[in-house]
Amino acid sequence: MNQVSEVSRESIQATERAIRPYIRRTPLLEINGAEFGLDSIKIVFKLELFQHSGSFKARGAFTNLLTREIPPAGVVAASGGNHGVAIAFAAMKLGRPATIFVPSVCSIAKQDRIRNYGAKLIIAGDRYADALEASQAWMAQSGALPIHAYEGTETLLGQGTLGMELEEQDPNLDSLLVAVGGGGLIGGIAAWYGKRVKIVSVEPFAAPTLQRALRAGHPVDSPAGGVAADSLAPRQVGQQMFPIAQKYVQEAVLVEDEEILEAQKRLWDSLRIVAEPGAAATLAALLSGRYKPETGERVGVLVCGGNTEAVNFG
Repeated sequence: MNQVSEVSRESIQATERAIRPYIRRTPLLEINGAEFGLDSIKIVFKLELFQHSGSFKARGAFTNLLTREIPPAGVVAASGGNHGVAIAFAAMKLGRPATIFVPSVCSIAKQDRIRNYGAKLIIAGDRYADALEASQAWMAQSGALPIHAYEGTETLLGQGTLGMELEEQDPNLDSLLVAVGGGGLIGGIAAWYGKRVKIVSVEPFAAPTLQRALRAGHPVDSPAGGVAADSLAPRQVGQQMFPIAQKYVQEAVLVEDEEILEAQKRLWDSLRIVAEPGAAATLAALLSGRYKPETGERVGVLVCGGNTEAVNFG
């Protein structure tokens, strides 16, 4: 079975039925683009930051823990932050042990949530790739089941349920802006929508992993820095999501760190939404003009996480 067909609409529907008792149906907020100085468009915010554990990652976490055989040693995950928080939360709810490796760039808010959910937290290295290497050594020693942050059919299926839910809530979107780190989220969403909606990837200039991969025709190493490094800065996008992105992602844009921080502040000032930097990147693409919608376009803006210690933007 090829990688694209493994993550099909039918398999996403089946996954949604399995995880529905464990996840929230997160709300939409529709506003006139004029509120953000963008005349003649509608903006539909999908507020996935209200998901359990504070991000979309809970969907993939529960899919993995509910559909795979978990050994006595439990599960192990490497994460920039949100994946670890979600695995810790799902493991707590399902009564499984969890060990989470994070790099030093992981925000204190995310570290605290992992500990509060009862998982063992280990800080390893400065970037996600360092934490991943350390987690693999732990897996070999302990026998724990590894759950990758963005690779794996179960992870893609779980994240794909967000696309299914969003289409049920608003079947009239013209476009959807999705922030990209390793690509599990956009891979699952794109597998659900296909080309029925224009899927637009958004990444920082400091971590252009998907854009570089699309240009090269395969995943390649990229810089892994910037203000959203704890969520949008893996070394490469996932091997499994990449053919899905090649087929269905119709535009890839990059935003500056300063534009992300401005969008984060605007979300707070205008809507009283506290989004982490990685989740504000999608609005940054609109406010900066990096993504230019057509007149009358109905633009979906995915706000994918809210795990940040910043609660006052001045």
